[in-house]
Amino acid sequence: MAAREARIGPWLVAIGAALWGTESAWRIPLNGVFSEDVLVFWEHAILVVLALPFVVPRLRELKTVRRATIAWLLLSGVAGSAVGTVLFTAALKYGNATVVNVVLNIQPVISTTAACLLLGDRLSRGFYPAAAIAVIAGIFLVNLAPGLGGAVDLGTGFALGCALFWGLSTVAGRAVMNDMSLGLASGLRVVIGLVSMTAIVLASGHMNATDLWPAAASEQSWTVIRWLIGLATLSGGIPLMIYFQGLHLTKASTAGYFEMMQTLAATAITWGIMGDSLAWYQALAGGVLIIAVVFVQRAQETAPVTPN
Repeated sequence: MAAREARIGPWLVAIGAALWGTESAWRIPLNGVFSEDVLVFWEHAILVVLALPFVVPRLRELKTVRRATIAWLLLSGVAGSAVGTVLFTAALKYGNATVVNVVLNIQPVISTTAACLLLGDRLSRGFYPAAAIAVIAGIFLVNLAPGLGGAVDLGTGFALGCALFWGLSTVAGRAVMNDMSLGLASGLRVVIGLVSMTAIVLASGHMNATDLWPAAASEQSWTVIRWLIGLATLSGGIPLMIYFQGLHLTKASTAGYFEMMQTLAATAITWGIMGDSLAWYQALAGGVLIIAVVFVQRAQETAPVTPN
């Protein structure tokens, strides 16, 4: 991996993650229309339509893809695209939006641990203090510091589950990009996600006309359709392509920390647009977080490259 690509990769992950962070602007109002599983189902249905032109011409590549890569792709699609997104949607529905979005800062710890155990990522000495600062800043930003009013409620619980699945998905996505093109990997990820969501909606008993398109959706059909398209494209498909390109050039252990930009962007949405204001210590922690991930990048540039 060239030095220039190694420097650009993490920031592409950050841009993709930050765009993902804007999804609260769409997902929160849509939560008032659909159940969480049905909402994620429609999101994936739109994404698959958009992804097919990228997937179909590349299907022949699967002949040369290793079975292990297919397994990683299945994990990425099921854990990250489907289950993790359902948990995130449920967290926004049942918890405080700002707390939920920022509690996901625990995700880098999960992805780093998994990358070390599953992919053999090695960490430089400078990584540890920078990572510790990033996590501590995330704790204060999430409003869970002692005496600051945080609480582990139902929404926070769903967010922690989401962090687990998205953290594993980060590692799986990095493994996939070692053996598969960007267009095929990102496209198949959402296809697998749609298959998974179809199974989840069937299991929940929501695969019927009333639940798939409830009265609340019929009353404002065009508005709901615009929200769904915005969620699937501006906060879904486009960030996914940028994210996967960055992930291809980034170690999974490093990518997890740059994904914290998703939380920072989401917090800006819930504060600036939806009125959930940040305390002074949260704003300060956000600035520290940005500085910390810069040092994470610099530290990891000196670490040995993960073997393929």
